[in-house]
Amino acid sequence: MKLRFTKMHGAGNDFVVIDLIRQSATLSASQIRRIANRQRGIGCDQVLLVEAPDQPDADFRYRIFNADGSEAGQCGNGARCFARFVTDQRLTWKRELRVLAPGGPMTLRISDDGLITADLGAPRFSLAQIPLLAGNEQLEYQLKVNGCDITFGALSMGNPHAITLVDDVRSAPVAELGAALEANPAFPDRVNVGFMQLLDRQEVRLRVFERGAGETQACGTGACAAVVHGIRLGLLDNEVTVHLPGGKLKVSWLGGESNVWLGGPTATIFDGTIRLRHR
Repeated sequence: MKLRFTKMHGAGNDFVVIDLIRQSATLSASQIRRIANRQRGIGCDQVLLVEAPDQPDADFRYRIFNADGSEAGQCGNGARCFARFVTDQRLTWKRELRVLAPGGPMTLRISDDGLITADLGAPRFSLAQIPLLAGNEQLEYQLKVNGCDITFGALSMGNPHAITLVDDVRSAPVAELGAALEANPAFPDRVNVGFMQLLDRQEVRLRVFERGAGETQACGTGACAAVVHGIRLGLLDNEVTVHLPGGKLKVSWLGGESNVWLGGPTATIFDGTIRLRHR
């Protein structure tokens, strides 16, 4: 089976985007892993599928697969690259798109200057929606991980996130602590782990260990989750610049049940084809 694809990135968070409107395929988990493999495939953090919608009021269906082959509920940088892809490929002429994602419908906007912003919906804090196994819903939680007591916030942005504050992201134990928290039994669906350093009320530094992918150059939903948590703690304003290893993202949230908006750069790296064994 031969598939056409486009390699893209948003602030260094890289994706393989596959158009399943003009070509047909059903990809297995092993095929996803082959595509995402950086030594034997194309290499990416996530594989994004562009599909026709099955609801009349939607423009596209958007599916996200992690590098380990598992399906994700949401990906903010991926959503913005998705919007860039369908626009560049002339699959739509609209400047505002309604897209069906696994975590729920979302709105993507393409401005006249090419900037793409994604409405990632309202954050969810209930233990069942994250999901998190804890006694009661709290602003912050504690777990003993690798012999240390870790304090973190937890919420869902269509996928689960844990956010812990650190003094310096450069020296934070992202690989070790991220992997341990991701697989902790308190998170039955695993979790994305964000390490946030406060710079001032409008800027933070962030590193994210993504479930199924490990540490990535950027994570859109992780940036949103970190800012939301900082706002709830009273430490951040409603519009925040998030500095990640791969670049800057802008996050805005008015609090309460309002939606979170994510903006930042997108880029196409190259187009190509890959030949996959069936299943």
